[in-house]
Amino acid sequence: MSSYNRVILMGNLTRDPELRYTQSNMAVCNIGLAVNRRFKDSQSGEWRDEPTFVDVTIFGRRGEAFEKYHRKGASAFIEGSLRYDTWEDKNTGAKRSKLYVVADNWEFVGGGRDTGRDTGRDTGRDADRDADRDTGRDADRGGYSADYAEERAAPAAAGGGEPDFLDAEDTPF
Repeated sequence: MSSYNRVILMGNLTRDPELRYTQSNMAVCNIGLAVNRRFKDSQSGEWRDEPTFVDVTIFGRRGEAFEKYHRKGASAFIEGSLRYDTWEDKNTGAKRSKLYVVADNWEFVGGGRDTGRDTGRDTGRDADRDADRDTGRDADRGGYSADYAEERAAPAAAGGGEPDFLDAEDTPF
């Protein structure tokens, strides 16, 4: 039997991100996301918003970057998968369970509103860039050094075709 576990959400943070570390020093960022379902009420004819509250966990450097740039009320776009955990309550002994999203990627949305430290420019994919600044990687060239970027662009300048990478500014949307 085939299955597909993919979640795409866009909403607003219900609380400040909570960043913790495991014993092995892995970052774990937990957030709450409110996602609205907008529909027209069949009886009153008015539009209504029905919120759904989703818990999201982001691991590693992406979690650290998310916590750095987001605060309660900020908008966020999350891509990930569903995870279902079960455990036994320590106090009552009852079985407990929780369905939540484990984020693989995130992006800023909203472009500069004062609802957090949202710059509207960085993405979860750029978390590695922020973390690797001390290793000599050049963030302005997509994480490559100036020499590497020049080597990649040289064939295009010599009439040998276009380089096979694009700067974020070249994206048409």
